[in-house]
Amino acid sequence: MSGVGPLSQDWEPVVLRKKAPTSAARKDDKAVNAARRSGADIETMKKHNAATNRAASSSTSLNTKRLDEDTENLAHDRVPTELKKAIMQARTDKKLTQAQLAQIINEKPQVIQEYESGKAIPNQQIIGKLERALGAKLRGKK
Repeated sequence: MSGVGPLSQDWEPVVLRKKAPTSAARKDDKAVNAARRSGADIETMKKHNAATNRAASSSTSLNTKRLDEDTENLAHDRVPTELKKAIMQARTDKKLTQAQLAQIINEKPQVIQEYESGKAIPNQQIIGKLERALGAKLRGKK
């Protein structure tokens, strides 16, 4: 390697340092005491409702109280007895099974079964489809 020229380093030195302290570490008692000893300014503040869950509990207590006082029985509307009997009668007059009727109105057979058993929640669109398919008036007098 003689005669090639002066040897030189073509990279920068790397300096490793510790991470800067996090905000939680800066608020640590040791850090605060060290800052006091060195004479640095220390800012303190009291946060409103700090370390409590008052805001969440106060709003839920009103709702809970309202629910406890509520005595109303809530239930979905069911298919009236007259409607389910009218659907069954019209379907048997046309000599259709529940599955055939369901296929005609593009619904699942379970829907027809629920309407005839009275378990379904009335849907005016489905009742209208049934009226057209069965050729019978199922809803009240119009």
